[in-house]
Amino acid sequence: MNAARRLFTESGYTATTMGAIGAAAEVSHETVYAAFGPKAALFRHLVETALSGTDEPVPALEREVVRQARAEPDPRRVIDLFAHTVRQLHERLAPLFAVLTDGAASDPDLRAFADELASRRVGHMRAFAADLAGKGGLRDGLTIEMVGDVVWVLNSAEFYLLCVRGRGWTPERFEEWFADALKRLLLPARLVYDLPTDTPGLA
Repeated sequence: MNAARRLFTESGYTATTMGAIGAAAEVSHETVYAAFGPKAALFRHLVETALSGTDEPVPALEREVVRQARAEPDPRRVIDLFAHTVRQLHERLAPLFAVLTDGAASDPDLRAFADELASRRVGHMRAFAADLAGKGGLRDGLTIEMVGDVVWVLNSAEFYLLCVRGRGWTPERFEEWFADALKRLLLPARLVYDLPTDTPGLA
């Protein structure tokens, strides 16, 4: 619901009431409650649909963009697709995530949801790392767990907001930097710099 999203991002979680959401949507708060449940459930629905980019929540590994990335054989292109997806996701999600972080400080339901999201994202980032590794896209010495943790940090809503809100980057600049950073951090040098595979001294 656009009205609920606008109120949450403008006023915060605590100050936004179901009555205010109903009024903004020109329906009764009972109608909102009947459709989504209590406020925490409504907010969760907004976050889940922002994550999936559709009108209904879709699990991460079932999204079309993930299927495309897994079907792509070139690790460099996988990272480009991932960075583009992360940018689009955070344009939808990051404002809501800021509300979630604030609300979780006082609301146990939101705190549990925030913890759940963090745990889910770790698993997704390790799946991404494993996919890169299977395509020869990790340099020597990197483990799936380490890569998953590093990508978990760099693709977080907090990091995105620091760059875009805090430092004034455009979302497009973030995407470009993020893709370049992941390639330099993760890929074997021959893939980063298009070196021949027999170049001495480089992985």
